[in-house]
Amino acid sequence: MRATARACASSLSCKRTPTPRCCSTSSTSTPTCAPASASSCWPWYGQPRILNLKGLLHFFILHRKEVIVRRAKFELAKAERRAHILEGYKIALDNLDAVIKLIRASKNTEEAREGLMRRFKLSEVQAVAILELRLQSLTNLERKKIDDEYLELIKTIERLKSLLSNDKKILALIKEETLAVKEQYGDPRRTEIIAKAQDLTVEDLIAEEQMVVTLSHGGYIKRLPVGTYHSQKRGGKGVAAMGTKEEDFVEALFVASTHDVLLVFTNIGKVHWLKVFEIPETSRAAKGKHISNLLQMAKDEQVASVIAVRDFKQEAFLVMGTRKGLIKKTKLEAYGNPRSGGIIAITLTEGDTLIDVQLGTDKEDLVLATFEGLAIRSSLVEVREVGRMGQGVKGVSLGKNDHVVGMEVVRDPKGTLLTVTQLGFGKRTDFEEYRQQGRGGKGLINMKVTEKTGSVVAVRSVRDDDELMVISTNGTMLRMKIADIKTIGRNTQGVRLIRLRDQEQVGAVARVVASKDDEEGGDVA
Repeated sequence: MRATARACASSLSCKRTPTPRCCSTSSTSTPTCAPASASSCWPWYGQPRILNLKGLLHFFILHRKEVIVRRAKFELAKAERRAHILEGYKIALDNLDAVIKLIRASKNTEEAREGLMRRFKLSEVQAVAILELRLQSLTNLERKKIDDEYLELIKTIERLKSLLSNDKKILALIKEETLAVKEQYGDPRRTEIIAKAQDLTVEDLIAEEQMVVTLSHGGYIKRLPVGTYHSQKRGGKGVAAMGTKEEDFVEALFVASTHDVLLVFTNIGKVHWLKVFEIPETSRAAKGKHISNLLQMAKDEQVASVIAVRDFKQEAFLVMGTRKGLIKKTKLEAYGNPRSGGIIAITLTEGDTLIDVQLGTDKEDLVLATFEGLAIRSSLVEVREVGRMGQGVKGVSLGKNDHVVGMEVVRDPKGTLLTVTQLGFGKRTDFEEYRQQGRGGKGLINMKVTEKTGSVVAVRSVRDDDELMVISTNGTMLRMKIADIKTIGRNTQGVRLIRLRDQEQVGAVARVVASKDDEEGGDVA
């Protein structure tokens, strides 16, 4: 403020010249001189402009100078008028007898005024003021008051004239009055200023809500609010969940919050990062946007599993299963540093692919289910923890034509394992019927596979209060309650879950956990 004030003090005497103007007209730089009136030099004065702090202070000082000068001129004129009248009073009091005699001898007020002006050399204003003077003002006490007032006015006039003729005194008064305003109206800062910079991201502006994310076999992804889908009875035909090309079909469906980060694991063992709110929200019948437009994936990469994560520091492992029966356990935090092109999640042997990834802990068990209807349950403690680049260990021994189709971490021992086949059959079986075995065995019979049922395509850990979404390869979706599906033994065929058309098979299966806020909504797993 002091430096700005000195700059303005040297420029307040700036005079306007026709061409060029005395001040810069740039909207981004501070003028080099300041005129008596801001509007006299700046052609854009009165228009909105963006100024830096120095420019803002400059124009504030100009404004305060203009206010003080106008106020001083007004007070000076008022003081001079009053002093002029008091000078007339003093002349009248010095010649009191003659003034009274002249007034008494006059025929009217006009004659008295003219007489006073002519005889005592008074102005018209002074003569009128004397004629209006009350008799009580003629006492010695009133005479002293007039003298004292006149002396004070003389001092005021001298002070105002000195102020108007000295730019430094004007700036000093601006400073004094600004400090007085601060003293009168200022109060301690209520907002704490912390020396910390934090960027506002797009995510901060996105409302948090649960979304159903759908991914097709051809790689088209989209999201919809969970409440878009409604429960139906078992055996119904369902509603269209996604518009697809004739040769495409829906392959994965799950739910995540718009603020979650999706870890997208691919069949070649890589992992990519994708935020849910970045996925386009479309209508139920739309096919969505191809995932290659959202992630930098190689030509031969296909999505194998997607996990929604909020905190990478949580005490949990990522448990991975491959088509050839290998399993790998790695800490979640090892995957918390995203890269644009993704990173290696697991090292795969030739001909092997990654089929599923889930979160788990050493207190839980793992179930691997195969295409030919077998399943093995073993403890995650037996799975040795390896680094991010590791290959994993053997989880199940497979037959010549068999392969792993599903993997489930057993979080609820009292829950049931849902098994779904190619032709729309399914059943639930208590986890208690799957005894714990050592890692690497062949396992037990999980489902009786026949030509009527087709081979096993998916397994899910479910409870009675959950719901199920089954999607066919043509994009037809059926949502049903898990409680409507029978709980039967391991070596059985199950019941029909969805009626399929010719050449149609089950494409994807997802578990829905009903929420309290929306009886027909929920989390899909």
